[in-house]
Amino acid sequence: MMVTPLGAVVRGLIAGTVGTVAMDTLLYAEYRRGGGKSGVRRWEFSEDIKTWDDAPAPAQVGRRLFEGMFRHELPNSRAALVNNLTHWAFGILNGAAYGVVVGSVPKARIWYGVPFAATVWGTGYVVLPAAGLYSPIWDYSIKVLAKDLTAHLVYGLTTATAYKVLGSRDD
Repeated sequence: MMVTPLGAVVRGLIAGTVGTVAMDTLLYAEYRRGGGKSGVRRWEFSEDIKTWDDAPAPAQVGRRLFEGMFRHELPNSRAALVNNLTHWAFGILNGAAYGVVVGSVPKARIWYGVPFAATVWGTGYVVLPAAGLYSPIWDYSIKVLAKDLTAHLVYGLTTATAYKVLGSRDD
């Protein structure tokens, strides 16, 4: 049974949130295994980001969007907040897009999370270099790309699983 468009979006938003939590859990575990010392709260809320020069790609994307739309320069003190808002919004909103696509097929399948994850991952390596925020994909080592793809696979498969579980009576 197909889900309504609104139902697909809501399920996708919730599933994208669960997927983002799963991805962040993996990334935090890798950070700690790599010698990171910050606690989960400090790490999750990017409390070590103090300036735009310290800020990773999500913060830079959010900054460009905000400053472009509102014609107002964001101070350094907003870098951590913008990083978190952009990261979470991207994960949650991609979940909504997943919900719309998967809600259009007769039955949700967990394996749909694999091409979804690969698409989200690959899009970053197209859009972010074009925006001048990443190097081209060929400049990254296989190890870096594999680590990033693995995190996105966790996101995609968790999002797909959550989406299916949320609608298990419909599917």
